[in-house]
Amino acid sequence: MGSLMPAGSAAFASGRAKAPKGHDVSSHQKRVNWTAARAKGARFVYIKATESTNYRNPYFSGQYTGARKAGLLRGAYHFARPDRSSGAKQAAYFVRHGGGWQADGWTLPPALDIEYNPYNANRKCYGLGKAGMVRWIRSFSDEIKRRTGRRPVIYTTTQWWKLCTGNSRSFSKSHPLWIARHGTSRPGALPGGWQYWTFWQYGTKGALPGDQNLFNGSLSRLRIFARGR
Repeated sequence: MGSLMPAGSAAFASGRAKAPKGHDVSSHQKRVNWTAARAKGARFVYIKATESTNYRNPYFSGQYTGARKAGLLRGAYHFARPDRSSGAKQAAYFVRHGGGWQADGWTLPPALDIEYNPYNANRKCYGLGKAGMVRWIRSFSDEIKRRTGRRPVIYTTTQWWKLCTGNSRSFSKSHPLWIARHGTSRPGALPGGWQYWTFWQYGTKGALPGDQNLFNGSLSRLRIFARGR
């Protein structure tokens, strides 16, 4: 976490153009031209591996190995379905199907995508109360830590985190934040006690396939982050 800069810092504002660019993809992008993505500035990517305990991205293997061959740092993410099974069960499924980690300088820590329920607008928090959601995330995180040695990156929005966890501060000191906020010049207010963000998803369209992201630091710091230091 020491590689990160304060949100809204002058250092980041002046250096945004130099911040490593990245993107995230899923089965929607299918067979990505990774060489072209790198030529357009991509230096890292997160790739959807799993959802719940019954979905695997059919393109994951090719996307994951293709990104590495093109010289991108890459990691896997899991789309959370807290209404389906426990956090621990979903974490175990995720690690078995691509969500691992190794300190090779190329593998980003596994990430948990936890956000508004896209399947039922009336159950934005998947039917869980705030305390129940915090327990679910903790269960997921503990299992990831047990299996990989690292805590997961947490992808979320400030609004969802406030609504569904009560703006819990339980994760900010030990989990890197991947904040989603689109169409703005800055990530804005961060949720749950986080003073720093690691990744910022700032748009759904751009030069790179999938969603557009930045890393809050230099490329050398990104490699240090990948190695777990």
